[in-house]
Amino acid sequence: MKEIIPPIFGARFAQMGPEFAIPTKADPLPNPRLLDCHDALLVQLGLRHDNADVLTWLANVTAGAQLANGMLPVAALYAGHQFGHFVPQLGDGRALLLGNTQSDTGYWEWQLKGAGVTPFSRRGDGRAVLRSSIREYLVSHAMQGLGIPTTQALSIVASDLPVYREQVETAACVLRLSPSFIRFGNFEVFYYRGQYHLLRELADYVLTHDYPECLSEKQPYQALLAQVIKRTAQLIAQWQSVGFMHGVMNTDNMSILGLTLDYGPFMFMETYQPDFICNHSDDAGRYAFNRQPEIGLFNCACLAQAMLPLLDAHGDTAVAVAKDLLDAYWSHYHSHYLHLMRAKLGLQQERDEDTLLIKSWLNVLHQEQADFTLAHRQLSSQTTCPFKQEASMEWWARYQQRLQQENSNEQQRRTLMDSVNPLYVLRTWMAQVAIDQAQKGDDSGVQQLRKLLAQPFIEQEGMEAYAQPAPAWAQGLSLSCSS
Repeated sequence: MKEIIPPIFGARFAQMGPEFAIPTKADPLPNPRLLDCHDALLVQLGLRHDNADVLTWLANVTAGAQLANGMLPVAALYAGHQFGHFVPQLGDGRALLLGNTQSDTGYWEWQLKGAGVTPFSRRGDGRAVLRSSIREYLVSHAMQGLGIPTTQALSIVASDLPVYREQVETAACVLRLSPSFIRFGNFEVFYYRGQYHLLRELADYVLTHDYPECLSEKQPYQALLAQVIKRTAQLIAQWQSVGFMHGVMNTDNMSILGLTLDYGPFMFMETYQPDFICNHSDDAGRYAFNRQPEIGLFNCACLAQAMLPLLDAHGDTAVAVAKDLLDAYWSHYHSHYLHLMRAKLGLQQERDEDTLLIKSWLNVLHQEQADFTLAHRQLSSQTTCPFKQEASMEWWARYQQRLQQENSNEQQRRTLMDSVNPLYVLRTWMAQVAIDQAQKGDDSGVQQLRKLLAQPFIEQEGMEAYAQPAPAWAQGLSLSCSS
């Protein structure tokens, strides 16, 4: 075991104290099987991915069966607005923060998802099932490949341990990495408890470690909130540009760093429906695709509410400051979204009519019942109008006229479009095939998809089947909060 040399861990967040996170032991998964690991990330962490002892060590850590030097596992406390309603105490019900490392690639916190009961599990078992774990593992790599801020997944293990959901399933655990797992809900819990001293201590921690540039501002807490609002707006603009649907945009699932956090019933849009609801537990459609931007603002408003005691000593002034900061949300969102969509359409100039051109393009996709990902990808190589409806053909004519007016290099434009319009996204049916294989002991599907999704913009030989809409058998697949 000498060649392993596991990282030396710190316990930075655990050292904040029991008011913020409670020391908790993992309940190890029996007979864990390492399905896959992110070999490139392992190397970045200073570990050899081709060493059997390293992989054994990683499997044991991921299963909650082994601690490295310096790890101090804790479950964090937070609250949150769930489907619009405030829940005063939530917390890590099946997640466990192991500790943190520092490497050439930066600071990383290591967290298990599915490691057993914690003080915040309520009536849950603290476990994660294999299907949901595979989905989270794969989508973490998919989002990273797309260049969208996300927590990362280092490894995944499976076990024969039975877990009871709608039916009996088997358990699994994912080892996630992130510069921080702090959520909007971490702030909310102390605000609603009136524990403003702890609220300030948490904010100071975030400023020191995650937003040090804000410390030099005249009003550091205001600067912090402004940065979180901006990152959140830009993140959701990225989601919308690739057709990603989170499914459960509760404030306890919103990252203080503007990362995509906690993948449950997510989907990538296939046939374009602007009001599509990917989570069949979302009866009211609160988190429908076209509502994600406004929900992002709602969540930022919840965070701003929680930070009011820090923004100004006078309540009315604090509210006015919060409103001013929140007013910037739509500007950040629209400017970033337009920037992304211009690139997807191959537009290199900014014009006032771009908003209407892009909106009309989405109307075309809706009317034509086009596949969101493939329609964008194919746009770069189409020389004649692919549409039959009159309104769609009118849009095509306006689009061609705009391209001619820009007088851009056609080959260069096509290359740039292909560099921002993915050929591969994690379609629900693709994940399901890998899940079905893994449940039979075949991990090759998970490993193949992880590698494919790491390079979603490059056409890969033999992978043509993955650049297709859902086959007939998969068109009825649905997802819920248990996914």
